[in-house]
Amino acid sequence: MSLIIFLHGASSSGKTTLARAIRDASYRQYVQLSFDTFRDSGAFDLDRDWSSQRSRIFQGLHASFAAFADAGNDLIVEHILDDPEWHKDLQGLFAGHQVLFVGVHTDKDTLNDRERRRGDRPKGSAARDFDTVHRGLNYDVEVNGTNDPEANAAIVLAAVDRASQPSTFFSGVIL
Repeated sequence: MSLIIFLHGASSSGKTTLARAIRDASYRQYVQLSFDTFRDSGAFDLDRDWSSQRSRIFQGLHASFAAFADAGNDLIVEHILDDPEWHKDLQGLFAGHQVLFVGVHTDKDTLNDRERRRGDRPKGSAARDFDTVHRGLNYDVEVNGTNDPEANAAIVLAAVDRASQPSTFFSGVIL
């Protein structure tokens, strides 16, 4: 059984920065995975008819998360449950693993500012996510994405140490 720390928050909420801080502070070795990991590697071309590829790309992404966990790797997954079916699919794929479901909350002004400074996101993604990303979800632990990443990592790692099954990840329902 692998441990999966699932960081869930809006685009530009600080998930990647938090993931790095968790890896730096933990005695465990984690594989850090996200859509951005694959996108930034050039694994697929977003400029070519993205709408026809999107469903297949995310099915493959989710299966890859599970494959890494099934192979015995502890993971930090940074993701946004954009589609109501994704949560259900991931619940099935992650069955048998320990999941810590982490809500990363960041205020809208900070999200918009980070999105603007990054320049690699469609304009308005962060604001759209802010309004919907946490709706209907319960988390095992929640952090404020504007707080110090090392302090947030300590909160997450303390939750790992006291984590119990089943995670709220397996009962959460997206409305």
